[in-house]
Amino acid sequence: MTELLTHAEYQALAEALDPPRTPFIDGKYHRGSGPMMATVNPATGAEITQISTAGTEDIELAVAKAREAFDQGHWAKLDPDARKDVLIRLCKLLTRNRRELAVMESLDAGKPIRDCELIDVPETIHCLKWHAEAIDKIYDQTAPTGDGALAMILREPIGVVAAILPWNFPLMMLAWKIGPALAAGCSVIVKPAEQTSLTALRVAELAAEAGIPRGVLQVLPGDGPSVGEPLGRHTDVDMVSFTGSTETGRRFLHYAADSNLKKVVLECGGKNPAVVFDDAENLDHVAEHVVNAAFWNAGQNCSATSRLIVHSAVKPALMERIEARLRDWKTGDPLDPANHIGALIDAGHCAKVRGYLDTAEDSPFVAPVVIEVSADDTRAQDEIFGPVLSVIEVASNDEAVQVANDTAYGLTASVFSSGGRSAIRAARDIRAGTVTVNCYGEGNIATPFGGYKQSGFGGRDNGLHAHDQYTEVKTIWIDLTDPADGDNVT
Repeated sequence: MTELLTHAEYQALAEALDPPRTPFIDGKYHRGSGPMMATVNPATGAEITQISTAGTEDIELAVAKAREAFDQGHWAKLDPDARKDVLIRLCKLLTRNRRELAVMESLDAGKPIRDCELIDVPETIHCLKWHAEAIDKIYDQTAPTGDGALAMILREPIGVVAAILPWNFPLMMLAWKIGPALAAGCSVIVKPAEQTSLTALRVAELAAEAGIPRGVLQVLPGDGPSVGEPLGRHTDVDMVSFTGSTETGRRFLHYAADSNLKKVVLECGGKNPAVVFDDAENLDHVAEHVVNAAFWNAGQNCSATSRLIVHSAVKPALMERIEARLRDWKTGDPLDPANHIGALIDAGHCAKVRGYLDTAEDSPFVAPVVIEVSADDTRAQDEIFGPVLSVIEVASNDEAVQVANDTAYGLTASVFSSGGRSAIRAARDIRAGTVTVNCYGEGNIATPFGGYKQSGFGGRDNGLHAHDQYTEVKTIWIDLTDPADGDNVT
């Protein structure tokens, strides 16, 4: 268990950081040909550093080096045990540098240092280690045939993968993508969100130190139009894995259609409900999970519970407990381990969130807000992506499920009920990729994560299912008949 430092100690570590400032291409830092880009601490507005972004020639170089590395097979055809050993070495280096990464992540994303230390960095390492350990334990298959043939079904790495990251969980989403992609043998080009480039660059440097061959893991900082779109349109990129807004996800489908029909996997937005039935027990437990689900990472979470759909019979008692829980959620300086909520990512996003709250306050910090709305209110339909919990009262459990499904999204949901049959039935009836019962969560690294409807497309993160999306399936059919037996056409 990581022991948290004091506020002053974290500030000292932050002042001592020497952050990366250039793209990471072909195994080394490489000054970008694109414009300089300031990376800013969301909590203070202070510039952390200037990054030279990737220009057109850098993108072309990175894709060429990724393709060259893949075709040479130094990683793609490496013995599975050897690939596993390299990724395990990377996990050890991440562990050794975990505090540096946590502070860098907190500064860059405005995330509370307690979350970076206790959740983000440990989960990043665990994710990479889990996928590394799976490399030599995933078997290919043979298919049933007659006596005259042998059918082998193989999974082969898909090739060059562009991983487009969001800004809300820079390290964890990096791990969710490069873990299974590298395990499969792919070459990966990471495009971090322009607001949060630092930790992805540092991880690439540590990966090279761990022994990942040149060209296999590269990082191209820059904005979406300058770097993300060219990767999405590039004819030598075989796949794009994107996590972010539904609006941007749609664009990658267009880029694929307009270029080489590359495979696209999207994990997009959510308007996730917590459904509380009239027979829910231990409302203190329910309140604890709802508050954590709604306000963790300041609500900047695709799976955040942003809708509380609660039966009128238990609503007054539950709301009283939620308000009491919120008193423990302090908002302020992300480097202070006493704070549970840090800064929103930038001024534009702050303005968007405040637009739903009718407040003109000018601050990067938005305290948790609980509002009662109708099911058709925009605050119950739009993904606000901030610390806002919309409460919808219903008169029956059936109505609660109906309201839960009244959304364009379908990423996660939670059901709270003491009735096993009714809870399981609701979990089956709610159209979402992950439904938890009597708790909030996303499952764990072993369970696939992704959404229905406009929350996802093309695959799942986490679990062995994540490996599938970075591979192509090949059938090899071998004729075992003796030609001397005559014409045996299969």
